[in-house]
Amino acid sequence: MKKKIFIITGEASGDKLASTVIPKLKQYNDEIEYLSVGGSNLAKLGIKSIFDINEITYIGFTSVILNIFKIKKKIDYTVNEILKFNPDIIFSVDSPDFTLRVSEKVKKVKSNIKIIHYVAPQVWIWRKNRVKKFKKFVDHFLLLFDFEKKFFDKENIRNTFVGHPLLEKDNSKIDISNISKGKKIISLFPGSRLSELKILFPILTDFVNLMNEKFNEYIFVFHTTEENKDFINRKLDNLLLKNTEVVSDKIIKSEILLNSIFAVAKSGTVSLEICNAKVPSIIIYKINFINFLIMKFLVKVNFANIINIINNREIIPELLQNECNSKEIFKSVKYFLKNPNFAKKQVEECARTLEQIRSKTSSSEEAAKILSKYLVT
Repeated sequence: MKKKIFIITGEASGDKLASTVIPKLKQYNDEIEYLSVGGSNLAKLGIKSIFDINEITYIGFTSVILNIFKIKKKIDYTVNEILKFNPDIIFSVDSPDFTLRVSEKVKKVKSNIKIIHYVAPQVWIWRKNRVKKFKKFVDHFLLLFDFEKKFFDKENIRNTFVGHPLLEKDNSKIDISNISKGKKIISLFPGSRLSELKILFPILTDFVNLMNEKFNEYIFVFHTTEENKDFINRKLDNLLLKNTEVVSDKIIKSEILLNSIFAVAKSGTVSLEICNAKVPSIIIYKINFINFLIMKFLVKVNFANIINIINNREIIPELLQNECNSKEIFKSVKYFLKNPNFAKKQVEECARTLEQIRSKTSSSEEAAKILSKYLVT
């Protein structure tokens, strides 16, 4: 009988992570049948999604509450589709409030389906008691960070530190001269969710305008997803900004980043990619005030960025909420550009931190091995 895997992601970053594992898994077994809740990266691998992940990508507590009935409907629909597909494994990736809710419901109906979850919920930041609940239905957690093990070991939940696939070297090379046009590249990461884009994109384009008033040697490249590329291009066309480009292809984005002199990024996992590329950066983030107050109450760490959290100090500047505006971004970027030693120090400190959390092997390879073992057993 052909083995089956259902992949559940909840947003573009999870879709990207899942897509790094499947090609490695195909090396063990290329006869597996797949179905998913996924995005463009899984689609490029020929894996069909039962609906567009943008339909469940909400940001902030209030947005989730306002869309609670839509989300519940999508959870129930996904559960039914999984039960019809009858997979051997559910491979859920990140977005635990969606992916693990689906997995829990499926497990209650079909306990023989194995649940392998990639990117453990950040119980070290908030809602630590969730771990006890996960023990009832998750068969194996694949951890991005070694320090997470103690939380799952304590409850005797099977887990493996696999490291972060975004820290793996990509040896692909591509000519980007048609994009850079001989100018110095500043990479901009406005987020993968449409709700994030609507907040951060205007701030970033105002920042580009401020830069253009003072400098003429830079080109600003927006890194986005296939799903959001048209949205950004339409907005840029209306603004008539001449020194901007938009890229969505994974290989092109990696090459652009490697050749960037600086990056401005929405808080998230992309920061690890930026650090891995040895590019100095700042982090930005903004949500509505009510969501911010709720988050401040619940979250038990002092920083938004994982590099800063690990070091318990600000290595990468964070411009959050009121500080997340075009003038503050302009001031921070200008300071870095005028102080190359400061930028160099940040890159060196980030590199040291990455060595602490980097897997000794390949994260996607390790994840594929574990999935393969569960298929056999």
